[in-house]
Amino acid sequence: MTVDQVIRQCREKMDKSVTYYEQELRGIRTGRASTALIEFVKVDYYGSPTELRELASINVPEPTQLMVKPFDPGSKNEIIKALEKSDLGLNPMVDGNTIRINVPAPSSERRKQLVNQVKKLAEDAKVAVRNERRDAIKHIDGLVKDKKNSISEDQGKKSKSDVEEMTKDHIKRLDDRCASKCAEIEE
Repeated sequence: MTVDQVIRQCREKMDKSVTYYEQELRGIRTGRASTALIEFVKVDYYGSPTELRELASINVPEPTQLMVKPFDPGSKNEIIKALEKSDLGLNPMVDGNTIRINVPAPSSERRKQLVNQVKKLAEDAKVAVRNERRDAIKHIDGLVKDKKNSISEDQGKKSKSDVEEMTKDHIKRLDDRCASKCAEIEE
């Protein structure tokens, strides 16, 4: 494996950590209704856990309401059970073949909990990014020490500094996203 491949692989893994964090943030609710709030809720559909977005269309008819329309009307009860079991504090109501969910504005105490949750997720993502940095630097050190490769110590140092810059960039992206989500929750 060359140094360029190590750096490319490291960047891809760091990008995945940031992407995963952003997906997790979509599920954290603010005062507004968002389809992302319930898209990834797992529903027991004929014995297999299936994401809600695969079983129903999800709309936002009003700023504080979600509407779920199952593709298969027989799955309505399973969807309701999954929404009630999810730790989102939502109360689904049946309206014919659709399910309406009112999204209440969170209390100040709940907002603080959500902000802490966002910060914890950000810290977990930063740890993942730093672990990728550690692995990449360890790999680069191994390539420099291995005499079969034609990698000089200077190339190794430059590659390590590239990995450090990449790490700083990804951590800054995580911090920015965390700050904007916290501001959105406290709004």
